[in-house]
Amino acid sequence: MNRPGNQQVVPISFLLDGRSVTAQPQETILQVAQKSGVDIPHLCYSEGLRADGNCRACMVEIEGERVLAPACCRQPTEGMNVQSTSDKALRSQSLVLELLKGEVGPARHSPVSELEYWCESRGLSESRFGGRTQPPADQSHPAIAVNLESCIQCTRCLRACREVQVNDVIGLAYRGARAEIVFDLGDGLGESSCVGCGECVQACPTGALMPSGNVAQESDDTTVDSVCPYCGVGCLLTYHIKDKQIKYVTGRDGPANHGRLCVKGRYGFDYVSHPDRITQPLIRRDGVAKGLTDQFDPTDPLKSFRPVSWDEALDFAAQGFKTILSENGPNALAGLGSAKGSNEEAYLFQKLVRTGFSSNHVDHCTRLCHASSVAALLEGIGSGAVSNQVADVEQAEVIIVIGANPTENHPVAATFMKNAAQKGATLIVMDPRRNQLARHATHYLQFRPDTDVALLNAMIHTIIDEDLVDKQFIADRTTDFDLVRENVKDFSPEHMAEICGIDAEEIRCVARAYGQSRRAMIFWGMGISQHVHGTDNARCLIALSMMTGNIGRPGTGLHPLRGQNNVQGASDAGLIPMMFPDYRRVDDPEASAWFSNYWGVELDTAPGLTVVEITDAALSGQIKGMYIMGENPAMSDPDLNHSRAALAKLEHLVLQDLFLTETAAFADVVLPASAFPEKTGTFSNTDRRVQMGRQALDPPGDARQDLWIIQQIAKRLGLEWHYADVREVFNEMRDAMPSISGLTWERLEIEHSVTYPCEGESDPGQSVVFEESFPTASGRGRFVPAGLRWADERPDQDYPFVLITGRQLEHWHTGAMTRRATVLDAIEPEAVFYIHPDDLNALAMKDGDLVKISSRRGEIIAPCRSDDGLQPKSIFIPFCYQEAAANLLTNAALDPVGKIAEVKYCAVNLAATK
Repeated sequence: MNRPGNQQVVPISFLLDGRSVTAQPQETILQVAQKSGVDIPHLCYSEGLRADGNCRACMVEIEGERVLAPACCRQPTEGMNVQSTSDKALRSQSLVLELLKGEVGPARHSPVSELEYWCESRGLSESRFGGRTQPPADQSHPAIAVNLESCIQCTRCLRACREVQVNDVIGLAYRGARAEIVFDLGDGLGESSCVGCGECVQACPTGALMPSGNVAQESDDTTVDSVCPYCGVGCLLTYHIKDKQIKYVTGRDGPANHGRLCVKGRYGFDYVSHPDRITQPLIRRDGVAKGLTDQFDPTDPLKSFRPVSWDEALDFAAQGFKTILSENGPNALAGLGSAKGSNEEAYLFQKLVRTGFSSNHVDHCTRLCHASSVAALLEGIGSGAVSNQVADVEQAEVIIVIGANPTENHPVAATFMKNAAQKGATLIVMDPRRNQLARHATHYLQFRPDTDVALLNAMIHTIIDEDLVDKQFIADRTTDFDLVRENVKDFSPEHMAEICGIDAEEIRCVARAYGQSRRAMIFWGMGISQHVHGTDNARCLIALSMMTGNIGRPGTGLHPLRGQNNVQGASDAGLIPMMFPDYRRVDDPEASAWFSNYWGVELDTAPGLTVVEITDAALSGQIKGMYIMGENPAMSDPDLNHSRAALAKLEHLVLQDLFLTETAAFADVVLPASAFPEKTGTFSNTDRRVQMGRQALDPPGDARQDLWIIQQIAKRLGLEWHYADVREVFNEMRDAMPSISGLTWERLEIEHSVTYPCEGESDPGQSVVFEESFPTASGRGRFVPAGLRWADERPDQDYPFVLITGRQLEHWHTGAMTRRATVLDAIEPEAVFYIHPDDLNALAMKDGDLVKISSRRGEIIAPCRSDDGLQPKSIFIPFCYQEAAANLLTNAALDPVGKIAEVKYCAVNLAATK
């Protein structure tokens, strides 16, 4: 291997316990010992953390040196002679371990205490030494129990919090015998700024920090390696199972997380055993009205439904579809799939709609997520997936994060951005609402809501005006740059400053930083996409990337952060109305002919309806029947009164889910499905990594796995499907999708995570794409100009506030899972909305007061919470709370290209409640 400048890396040879070993530059004695099978006690050292050398358990003797050296900090030199088992070294190691054992006393909070392990390996069953007086146990946090009597002050928790997650909650206060671990300024953990990621728990070697409820004091029955079911980061994890329940979760060293997890990934799994789980098929009782009436009770299904056998439920479900087909034709049926299910489930679901319903009316929540981003990407560079992976921030000089709140929505990805900023990368955060990532930013631009294009075109103008464009890249790799050059002539920072609220010189400064860098990345979220100008917003980002040549190389590129765990994979698998699997258009005669032949059914060649269009068609009476799997449109769709009226008008609604969600209030039949840990399948994360999720538990009662349910309905619709298991579905997908043809099930079983495109079984996968060309007809990227277009609905005298919607760290999507997860619901148990303190004062309100929030479409009541990260006259509402559903207020106006609803902007009014 060669370093830059062709400098040869020369291994270092030395003796360890009389044996010749080699070290790579920067490796320590302890690291070499570990890979050589030599056990040296260590407690303050943990792989992935900076070596601290404070516990002194790893002391070794080095020939020619008077004092012992800590193996975790000391790097070997050529010819060094190291003894870890000399009398002097062993006496030191044993004495340190005995001192530490005495310090923690008899309390033992973990069966896997590293201190106990090393003491037992040295035959130390008791200690001659006493310990310090420690603070009492702290049980104030719902997720983490603090037992500092077991603390040895190794500072692994501090380094994990400060250097890995970069949250800076944990510190070491006082000195000498009075030293102790503290949270913030000595607060209880539950009152501190802790985000509950649990990195400190995973790092602690003694059990001083443990999952709450003492769940880890007993040994596991078994462990199962899998992947996280929440956001698109795709963290690998391990379930620890006892008595057929997931007791706790630890992070695995996967390529997307390197052992890190967030609060949802670590503590968000006990929803699977919640008493609200549906455990038997249900059919609506005769005479029970549809809707969220007083009779509908998610905790008592029998008030609205009667339990039936699987055969009766499936026959009823399929017969309803067949009746509508025969009486009204295929355009009267539609399906909504799930971004939370597996690739295989998404593939079979869209195949059922296309071959069983004979319709392309199939979609999922990508339509409300990154549909506009994908539209712009397909138009501009020929691919809707990310060009570079999150890990590339390590190689980036400049990182732009715009319209995204990764510290709450993609917390583990945010840690790598914060790590990059710590190491000197220029981090530019742009968002109307200041988030926690802005604390780490070199530049923070808090532009006015709805002015994305004004700001971005001003940056484009500056880069052109100051001649920072990559002329060679533009000439060799792109078309239509002149259209953008002409378009932005009137978008100078000086003209746009008044519109977007950012000083002109600050716009020029960040534009220069991006334009002058040869390694710059752009990340964006739904703050970019969920607008009527979402496609234009993304067009600007694509233009920035291409005009500077910042794409197709490591440390560059475009990365729309995918919201849900498998929204990328579900889209890849064809769970969208205008595309077959692998983004082959349904109206492309060649693609249609191929899939018609492959599936053995003549397919419709007209693109289907999108989510909001399906809702409109249901309300108008065109769509009469729907099959909904793992989605909750009665909470997630915009303008919920409109959406719920559409669901109520359906003649036949089949719902497949875990709980009686709000959508179940409109269902004719409910099919009890499998939760994430109850099935095996593949999932594709935001990085284009296909990852293996493994079954850890059996579904409860008569609940069944989703693949089985889909196939049973397909059978009753006359489809001849014969899949023995999930692997056979995956193999069919490989045949239909060139992007994953090089992946095998066996390879995923071994490697757990493989990047696509992947052309062969030995291909590691392409982490960086577009290195030489773009997957367009010409091989070139296309510039598309974006003009100013305002939100569909602007504030006025009657509705003077702007509503922004989104997620909270602790809750997910519509809350069906996370609000039934004990820890997550304990941290954020009630609906809330956020408002600038100046507005709170102007309204003569205080934190916690109940406020009526109304729009032209509906109203809700929720307690307020002061947030100086917002701009005056704007509020933020999480959309996960059914008792104060934010989407009762939102606007269903669509981006004309991506057909995504403008849920990030509408006008509202506030009034105190009596």
